[in-house]
Amino acid sequence: MLLEIRERAQGWVAWAIVILISIPFALWGIQSYLGVGAEPAVASVNGTDIFERQLTQNLQRTRIDMRERLGEAYDPALFEGAGLRERVLEQMIQAQVVLDASRALGLRVADVVLRSAIAQEPAFQKDGRFDKATYAQVLQYQGLTPAAFEEGLRLQLLETQLERAVQNTAFAPQSEVDHSIRLIRQQRELHYIQLPRVDFAPEQAPDDQELRAFYDDNPGRFKSREEVRLSYILLSTDHLGAEQPVSQADVRALYEERIGTLKTPERRALRHILIAVPTTADDASIEAARTHITALRERLLAGEAFASVAGEESDDPVSAEAGGDLGEIERGTLDPVLEQAAFSLSPGEVSEPVRSRFGYHLLEVTAVEPSVVPPFEAVADELRKELRSRSAEGAFYDYAERLATLTYEVPDSLLPAAEELGLEIQTSDWIDRDGGSGHLASPKVVNAAFSAEVLEMGNNSELIEPDPQRMEALVLRVEEHRPEALRPFDEVREEIVELLSSRKAAASAREAAERLAARVKQGETLSAVAGDAYKLEDPGMIERQSGKLPAAVVREAFVLPRPAAGRFSVGTTSDGEGDAFVIVVSEVRDGDMDDLEPGTRAAEARVLAQSLGRSDFSHLVAGLEAGAKIERKALGSDSEE
Repeated sequence: MLLEIRERAQGWVAWAIVILISIPFALWGIQSYLGVGAEPAVASVNGTDIFERQLTQNLQRTRIDMRERLGEAYDPALFEGAGLRERVLEQMIQAQVVLDASRALGLRVADVVLRSAIAQEPAFQKDGRFDKATYAQVLQYQGLTPAAFEEGLRLQLLETQLERAVQNTAFAPQSEVDHSIRLIRQQRELHYIQLPRVDFAPEQAPDDQELRAFYDDNPGRFKSREEVRLSYILLSTDHLGAEQPVSQADVRALYEERIGTLKTPERRALRHILIAVPTTADDASIEAARTHITALRERLLAGEAFASVAGEESDDPVSAEAGGDLGEIERGTLDPVLEQAAFSLSPGEVSEPVRSRFGYHLLEVTAVEPSVVPPFEAVADELRKELRSRSAEGAFYDYAERLATLTYEVPDSLLPAAEELGLEIQTSDWIDRDGGSGHLASPKVVNAAFSAEVLEMGNNSELIEPDPQRMEALVLRVEEHRPEALRPFDEVREEIVELLSSRKAAASAREAAERLAARVKQGETLSAVAGDAYKLEDPGMIERQSGKLPAAVVREAFVLPRPAAGRFSVGTTSDGEGDAFVIVVSEVRDGDMDDLEPGTRAAEARVLAQSLGRSDFSHLVAGLEAGAKIERKALGSDSEE
């Protein structure tokens, strides 16, 4: 269809089309077609707008990143609400502030740096090296031109230049390094008791009035997530390969071409006797070794058993214990001199003395497994599969282009493209902004599914490449949409009961811990305070990085003040489960500097310098923010700084 338009749009017809298209562009501007002008801005930094779409994309990437990092520990409820939105927006504002400062300082990204970054990207590599064709294909799937991609990458690299410049200039004075080492390697002697939250569970469940009040005050906690159900067409070389015709003649031709690599290599069972000759040996020593090995050969020719002579005389202790046996060898596994001799012998024949870099050898081949070419029938299926794969790769790009064109020309249905290309329309289960499984877990797929073009306007998506490492592409559309909604009170009632009961139990445990700690501070021992109700834990001296104790206990133990001689420090804390702890620190030992190796000290200095560099950069960004004109429109009320 597009080709036909191009062929017919000649002469006055072409000019008429151009004029008709130009009028609305002139009146309303290209932004009205792209939707940019109407897109809401959530913030402005020194006159540069940050749009809602950009914030949504970054939110999505943050959620996906957290899900991949946390695995099964990922809790979607922790990454919902305005809190995460504000943090991500703040990061975007800081990035723009840094970018503006970098430009003001005259920082630039050299072309050679840009080319190096592109060449090192695995998605653009083939067989471990940058491949220009792969680069073009990946960008095409993403709907990007090389110029647009490179400009975006140049900005990303520019954002990191100032950060690296500041961090790389940081250094740690030796006094600070010593102080840091003493703290990092510090040990503390502690004792503690644990007050389990379950022991303080309230006797009565919260009443309906309390439950309803919590429900009304925290609607964000009980919202169902926005979800979509998709239909999509997946294009892959696996599917195309199964349909590619391969003739028997083509398979036979590939077999003939591959005979050299298909055949199994000749293998020989070999044993040897070695009379070692040092590399620094003089002529007399070399001659003595040659005479010795010649005498051994005469003994073998006279009928002595090779294994016996090897066990008595060989200077290779490992093989000597096995009668000189070296196992089976094939070409390319031995010293070339020995290999040449071994593959020229007949089974049972003893070689002439052979000189290698180790000394003189006598070789004997005990068995030969000849090279074998597998019959055509044994490898035909594998060769046919390879030919289909080659053909499928060639067809993939043609199908991908046709799929993109067909789904663009008919934007409200996948059926015409599926019928034209003989591809299956698949459907997904309900997925939210964290994605689904398999191909539907790709951020590109999720971003497309929840984009305004697809979700709100009801169009097919552009061609998407879920994984650059695989030759796969898909086009999707939204079949059903369930917007975010407040779940009914009755549905979440038990959740609220459990939550409030757990909170009350944790608060009661913490209050009890505070009471016990007060008694210890008044002079009672922790053992007496624990009594029979709680077990006294006595881990003794622990390090800051100790993983054997509850993390909350270790953290609090190293926050408590250093106790004076003969005294102790007392504190309380709680863990993520709501259990409370009473902790007593009785002694502090700073890290020992005397037995520290120079390499360890240097490593500690680098770590400290990196930490100081990050701190310096954070202060710099804070200063840049204070001096920038920032409008945060997403916070409910505009504020200027």
